[in-house]
Amino acid sequence: MNQDLLSPEFATRMDQADPLKSFRDEFLFPKHAGEPQAYFVGNSLGLQPKGARAQVEEVLSKWADEAVEGHFTGQAQWMPYHELVRDDLAALVGAKPHEVVAMNSLTANLHLMMVSFYQPTIERTAILIEAGSFPSDRYAVESQLKFHGFNAQNSLIEVEPDLPNGVFSDQCIIDAIRTHGKRLSLVLWPGVQYRTGQAFDLQAIAGAAHEAGALVGFDLAHAVGNLPLQLHDDDADFAVWCHYKYCNAGPGAVGGCFVHERHAETTRPRLAGWWGNNPDVRFKMGTEFNPTRGADGWQLSNPPILGLAPLRASLDQFKRAGMPALREKSLQLTQYLAQCIETYLSDAIEIITPMSAEKRGAQLSLRVKAGRDAGRSLFEHLAAQGVLGDWREPDVIRISPAPLYNNVADVQRFVRATQEWMHGRR
Repeated sequence: MNQDLLSPEFATRMDQADPLKSFRDEFLFPKHAGEPQAYFVGNSLGLQPKGARAQVEEVLSKWADEAVEGHFTGQAQWMPYHELVRDDLAALVGAKPHEVVAMNSLTANLHLMMVSFYQPTIERTAILIEAGSFPSDRYAVESQLKFHGFNAQNSLIEVEPDLPNGVFSDQCIIDAIRTHGKRLSLVLWPGVQYRTGQAFDLQAIAGAAHEAGALVGFDLAHAVGNLPLQLHDDDADFAVWCHYKYCNAGPGAVGGCFVHERHAETTRPRLAGWWGNNPDVRFKMGTEFNPTRGADGWQLSNPPILGLAPLRASLDQFKRAGMPALREKSLQLTQYLAQCIETYLSDAIEIITPMSAEKRGAQLSLRVKAGRDAGRSLFEHLAAQGVLGDWREPDVIRISPAPLYNNVADVQRFVRATQEWMHGRR
């Protein structure tokens, strides 16, 4: 690698040539010593789009000026407000508009989906997940098993990774589904594994699950806004995700849900609420639940308008940037980060995320070779230098260059700060 790749001139040249460079100016960066942080935590909480404030203030002004009438007046009236994000959200996840809805939060939506799509029989009681799944998913799955009178020991199948650093081969997942196929009711798998950053072939997993006679759902918390998705074509039965990570919709943002159109008029059981009722009859206050066709039919309560407002600003950015261009920049930026680590930092750091493009998103998960205490030391040093990643137990630092707002200069700040730490330990 040419040594000038760490020069300020190289960063300036590359960042000026970036066709998406103007989006960086649309975000608010936390400050460190008066300067913007090098912020690599979009995998945990994305930065605030400057346009989010205007969307929230529009709602606040409408509330102040119109009160209850705001539900029925103007272009952004509140009764159909969730529909304002529908088309752009469908485009982002590769779905048809009636297959998606923004509602609730991720784990709440996962529970709602499992009420409908985990329907165990005498032969099929098992749910298959990855070992080391995000704790909230495992809690939800185990509680659903208990609700149906089963236990994790007998009905929860946790697939162990077969490659180093907690990574799964495609064949490992497919083999597990086939091995347990006759007892499987549901396969629940992530789009991107939160600790390792590994991305998965969702179409292959869905195909194997369906071939085995099971249904399949995906937790896309770390995939939406990070990877190009094609949920309809990949044939997922359902998917759930949050919008506060790569989608930059704010802390605790409204979640998202996908239900394949083959279930649009399902007779499967569901937990019902009046906002899932057909809007044509909703205000007739009848006693019979008449579900709206598609994902909207799983809504429970009227949507939180103030919570949805920032998502409008975010989805507008994704629409203007285009996911293909964002993915191209993401691959280049993360590959540059990986090259710098291998060239300048490999004595101290290893990358545990698979490096093939189809197996990763923006996130690189890093492990300090000297052990956990050294890893914490580096993490704290980076933060003290205004370079923010995040830590996941037991020993992983996650660095995620988000293509909407990170650039080459940010990556160079990470590399230089890490070099300073390495030199200080000699």
